[in-house]
Amino acid sequence: MKSFIHEDFLLQTDAARQLYHDHAKKQPIIDYHCHLNPEYIAKDHVFDNLGQIWLEGDHYKWRAMRTNGVEERYCTGKDTSDWEKFEKWSETVPYTMRNPLYHWTHLELKRAFGVDELLSPDTAKEIYDICTGKLRTPEFSARGLMKKFHVEVVCTTDDPTDTLEHHLALKKEGFEIKVLPTWRPDKAMAVENPEEYRAYVEKLSEVSGVAINKFKDFIEALRKRHDFFAGVGCKLSDHGIEEFYAEPYTQAVIDQIFNKVYGGKELTKEEILQFKSAMLFEGAVMDWEKGWTQQFHYGAIRNNNTRLFRQLGPDTGFDSIGDFTVAKAMSRFLDQLDKDNRLAKTIIYNLNPKDNDLVATMIGNFQDGSVAGKIQFGSGWWFLDQKTGMEAQMNSLSNLGLLSRFVGMLTDSRSFLSYPRHEYFRRILCNLIGNDVENGLLPASEMNFLGKMVEDISYRNAKNFL
Repeated sequence: MKSFIHEDFLLQTDAARQLYHDHAKKQPIIDYHCHLNPEYIAKDHVFDNLGQIWLEGDHYKWRAMRTNGVEERYCTGKDTSDWEKFEKWSETVPYTMRNPLYHWTHLELKRAFGVDELLSPDTAKEIYDICTGKLRTPEFSARGLMKKFHVEVVCTTDDPTDTLEHHLALKKEGFEIKVLPTWRPDKAMAVENPEEYRAYVEKLSEVSGVAINKFKDFIEALRKRHDFFAGVGCKLSDHGIEEFYAEPYTQAVIDQIFNKVYGGKELTKEEILQFKSAMLFEGAVMDWEKGWTQQFHYGAIRNNNTRLFRQLGPDTGFDSIGDFTVAKAMSRFLDQLDKDNRLAKTIIYNLNPKDNDLVATMIGNFQDGSVAGKIQFGSGWWFLDQKTGMEAQMNSLSNLGLLSRFVGMLTDSRSFLSYPRHEYFRRILCNLIGNDVENGLLPASEMNFLGKMVEDISYRNAKNFL
């Protein structure tokens, strides 16, 4: 019997197999959006064990474990060993069948460690010991894993106040894999809590060297940091937003709002939306001036569980898909920039699949012929980075745009074991196209072009675009 993760995993037709093995498989990885810790790369971190590298910070797994009846101390607890947490994960894995975690788990075991066995309570100790032994060798350090997966570029996610010391160290060293920062100014827009916002503004003032007393000073401080990021090699911004913001405002109104929140007063809902609109616009102009690409991840409702948010903090697995009315605001935001020809290259990621066709049609409104695929519909993100979600995103893009110009996959992960998600995506892509060939929907005589198209989506489009 074949192992579960065999060479033709997810590839259902001869055309799909040809496209994957001859074209997609060999392409390097450009991971242009992730949450890897750059310190781990700079110091070439060696992981203690499989439980640490796999479960630390992985809210995907924590959600599954909680759903399977696992106590919180085995997810995020400080008094529980890595082995105990891994043991509970191994008990959960068989119950994740038909969840993408089942595929990812076994892909990572196979690709990183050469382990073919299915993870279960019966195999947990053997797999844990084998993988932990390998992780303690140089080949499986943070850098070793990146080399193993043929990674060419990674772009981390960094706040404007970050020192970028680890990026600078890697740049000075001349590390062969490019590790670039990404500008993530979400906290600069987070005016819902005046006390926290004032603390952030004061931190920004300190690192930028700009005395911030009014909104103009605030933007000057952000520009200085934007310049600093560019000097370290940054080429991308990223914005985690609930929805697009494009409320009408005047400069006088924004000045008043900044003074109000900086003075410790709560803003009205209208004031919050106006301020976020101004900040989104100002940031987009900065990106356009430098020729950066701007990314917008929208549609999440975060921290739904108040009790566990207070106990555990953000990014611990209590977020979900939101239901927002976004089309008009998205259109106004993009159009506001395009009117003066200041719309940067843009990638838009939706979290609610109902928005697939909306985004796929919206991006067509602002293509201007200057760059192939200037406005991109980003790959299936977060709850959508699984087989059904990826296929739905690519089908919408195919029907309403140009799949051939798509910049492809990213990990959006905190784990150095997540690179097989690129393989997962490539197999799904090749199967989608291969099935069309087999069904006569695409010409078999054009396999050479389709092979190049697969290579472009897997690698070259992102390289050229970014």
